Amino acid sequence: MSSGSVPRFVVAAPSSGHGKTTVATGLLAAFASRGLAVSPHKVGPDYIDPGYHGLAAGRVGRNLDAYLCGPERMVPLFLHGAAGADLAVVEGVMGLYDGATGHGELASTAHIAKLLRAPVVLVVDPKAQGRSAAALVHGFATFDPDVRIGGVILNRVSSERHEEIVRQALEEIGVPVLGCLPPSDAISAPSRHLGLVPVAERSAASVATVRALGELVSACVDLEGVLEVARSAGGLSDAPWDPRVAIGEPAGGRPRIAVAAGAAFTFSYAETSELLTAAGAEVVHVDPLRDETLPEGTAGLVVGGGFPEMYAAELSANEQLRAAVSRLAASGAPVAAECAGLLYLAKALDGQPMCGVLDIDARMTGNLTLGYRDAVAVSDNSLAVEGQRVRGHEFHRTACSPPAGQLPAWQWRAGSSEGFVQGGVHASYLHVHWAGAPKLARRFTEFAARVEAAA
Repeated sequence: MSSGSVPRFVVAAPSSGHGKTTVATGLLAAFASRGLAVSPHKVGPDYIDPGYHGLAAGRVGRNLDAYLCGPERMVPLFLHGAAGADLAVVEGVMGLYDGATGHGELASTAHIAKLLRAPVVLVVDPKAQGRSAAALVHGFATFDPDVRIGGVILNRVSSERHEEIVRQALEEIGVPVLGCLPPSDAISAPSRHLGLVPVAERSAASVATVRALGELVSACVDLEGVLEVARSAGGLSDAPWDPRVAIGEPAGGRPRIAVAAGAAFTFSYAETSELLTAAGAEVVHVDPLRDETLPEGTAGLVVGGGFPEMYAAELSANEQLRAAVSRLAASGAPVAAECAGLLYLAKALDGQPMCGVLDIDARMTGNLTLGYRDAVAVSDNSLAVEGQRVRGHEFHRTACSPPAGQLPAWQWRAGSSEGFVQGGVHASYLHVHWAGAPKLARRFTEFAARVEAAA
């Protein structure tokens, strides 16, 4: 089966809190247990849900964000991720029609569903509703005639009588009920200040949660009916995204670039490593919680996001690796740090010594900074050229003092500056999906190759 004709559907909801992740993860686990090769996808910039998806499917979870990467790349990126799959499951973000603020449908679940020509399975928690649940579904089904609701899965329905009332009401409007899940505390994943706790931090508990979700969905959802909905998706004629095509001619040399991994740094898009590899790098991984040295021959370092504040003491205790990162940065090698990576390069995080690459102090705050950003590079640096524009996303409850360096990493459209450029170091709160700006990977690899050759 070609990826352009892979059966697929989008899991959406009227709003956050209805149980999209529960249902999507359970469906992935249920279909995978049947022996299907299932490709998991997530609408939006979220890093945590794809971890649960990947655990359920046995295949890396990928993001589809039309704001970060552009609408024109959504189908190619989807086809790239779904290559060789029997079925693709796409979990939405927020409510079905909620997208980038001020940009209409852009980056909404509905937008992605239309681009993918995929039917929607709407997850509805009908708490304190009877027939009104049908009015809600009817509104979502008719709001945009180009969005097709293939069926509804009811979640957290407390009684058989409640289920019967809602089912009858949905029958009146011709929307099939594909399943009905009861309340279950056994399958809830613990949450934190930015959402669910990442899979990498829970290990055995995550496996148990995902297995329980798969069993619940298998027992309570008409999987054949869901497959029938998935098979109704339209064909796609675009070519799959190819990191080699996005990069073009690879950079000279083959620098070894380490990418931070492990429980403290779980926020990373799969396409980042794929683009670095296409640019000519040898990509290796380092876990700052466990590894005391950088991989031998490391010529560049990428430290993405995560929850370092949860592991500040352990990260601080790994003095040998902190010193190795400091030496790498001092050598002029490129270091790209996003959000958690920025905190790791600071002098201290909540009073715990970090790498000391940047003369800043970081701390947890009570304020959430969240949203899409349009940014422009202020200078030529290891990641971008002056004037290069990117779209990114901020998502943190920490703050740095000072908030920007004398040479900042980015300037927002409003004129304020953010982040730090220092030698080969580029550190910022901004998360960027490199598939939307593949030149970043090429420039970073070229920079590493030049430093390596000079050394």
